[in-house]
Amino acid sequence: MRKALIVGIDNYLHLGDLNGCVNDACEVANVLARNADGSLNFEIKRMLSTSENNIVTKNDLETAIIELFSGNDEVALFYFSGHGYTENKNGYIITSDVEKTGRNGIKMDDIMQWCNESKVKNRVLIFDCCHAGELGTDKYFNSVSIIGEGVTILSACTKGQYAIEQKGHGVFTSLLVDALNGSGADILGQITPGSIYAHIDQSLGAWSQRPVFKTNIEQFISLRQALPSISMDDLRTITSLFSNPHEELKLNPSFEPDSECPDEVNTKKFAILQKMVKVNLVVPVGEQHMYYAAMNAKSCKLTAIGVHYWNLVNKGRI
Repeated sequence: MRKALIVGIDNYLHLGDLNGCVNDACEVANVLARNADGSLNFEIKRMLSTSENNIVTKNDLETAIIELFSGNDEVALFYFSGHGYTENKNGYIITSDVEKTGRNGIKMDDIMQWCNESKVKNRVLIFDCCHAGELGTDKYFNSVSIIGEGVTILSACTKGQYAIEQKGHGVFTSLLVDALNGSGADILGQITPGSIYAHIDQSLGAWSQRPVFKTNIEQFISLRQALPSISMDDLRTITSLFSNPHEELKLNPSFEPDSECPDEVNTKKFAILQKMVKVNLVVPVGEQHMYYAAMNAKSCKLTAIGVHYWNLVNKGRI
């Protein structure tokens, strides 16, 4: 089972309201619920505060977080968008009913404890709030993380920064949703926490808020499956097309279906090779385009990424 608790709080009874947190939470929930092919991905529980008549209380949210990390599920994901607060090296997320000071919110240390003690195989925490980088940091040793095995954290900013909103959406969550929609996918469509962070990190400049990524895992899980750039069947032919990853595959006009002497076997291979060119697995040698490489009897070879996938297929990893 894969379950996600998605929280967005715009309305605060005693603090300043926010504008884009509910929108962000709804977008994250919508994209996580299904994979790109429509198959079920996460079972979602939403907690949204849009008005004083529809609030998220500290007690209700604590109960929901504890429930999220109970059981033996494959993945439990907690996303929070709202106010964050830090004081005396303690970080807090702020619910709608918190009065006057943020230290009455939910301690990030408590969330980490519930998360670390969980028997869920993979736990993912994604926080889009000010001072989110405080999550998972030992308050006595600022450079030390306190992250249990199987835990991954994605934070919108460092513990000393504010999370920025633009046009009714958090900058961090907008990039998160982009990544989940496919910008963070590999050629097989897998979107992992690491690829999400890479997308966000590359998109934010050195003077922008800096996202934080912390993890203690043996291997990445896929948080969503996008449509692959190349089919698995086509990808697995890479080891039959290239007997070793560093050889060049000799071409001739029989590979090109529009030539005067097309060969059915070769044209089928050529069609797959052209797909591989589109996803940067293969490049022509001595020509700019595969058509001319075939017509002029040149060759093609694997790129560095192509060599990587050749090795994965050869070892039976994919």
